[in-house]
Amino acid sequence: MSTLEVDIWSDVMCPWCAVGYASFARALAQLGGELEVTARFMPFELNPDLPPAGKPQAAHLAEVYGRTPEQVAAMAQSMAETGRRAGFPMDYEGPGDPPPAMMWNTHAAHCLLRWTLAEAGPAAQARLKLALFAAHFRQRRNMADRDVLLDIAAAEGFDRAAAAAALDDEALSIAVRLEEQRGARAGITAVPTFVVNGRYVLEGAQEPEAFARALRQIASIEAAA
Repeated sequence: MSTLEVDIWSDVMCPWCAVGYASFARALAQLGGELEVTARFMPFELNPDLPPAGKPQAAHLAEVYGRTPEQVAAMAQSMAETGRRAGFPMDYEGPGDPPPAMMWNTHAAHCLLRWTLAEAGPAAQARLKLALFAAHFRQRRNMADRDVLLDIAAAEGFDRAAAAAALDDEALSIAVRLEEQRGARAGITAVPTFVVNGRYVLEGAQEPEAFARALRQIASIEAAA
């Protein structure tokens, strides 16, 4: 059986990252046991300079893309429909009326994901990543809030005290920054980006069939090398 390692450069704030991973996971399900694929998430911060208070998503999109409020609302609706089709609905599931959608600084979330990968492996990291996606898009929780991150980690079965220590670890924070710099030097400028076996780049939220086809092709190339 062919073995592939996939580095997924991604940010919790990115809806296309959530959609892309949902499609990627469906591709792996389609492949069944045909390939052995190990995937890990790598850090990419869309908005590293955001303050702890965050920023309303609508204002951010209007500023970045130069859109009117009506156009921003249409973008959000289109994204929600895309998420439903991909298998990652983004409809609000929290208590009461939905709070405004926000953009948050995600450095601490990336630190927690890197710690999880080191401590518990890729499958556990993926479980946490999905929980963070759900917390941001479906529950609209503050992804820059330490207690929120620790609550999510604990709910996913991770030791809260160990996770808190990880968030206090300056060396871990530096390691995440260095990984981000490595990605930038490698030409990672947008997410999601899937790098297979360190050489083959699949960009964007592709359809499951496209992911499956690409992974088969890469496995064939690697087997013939």
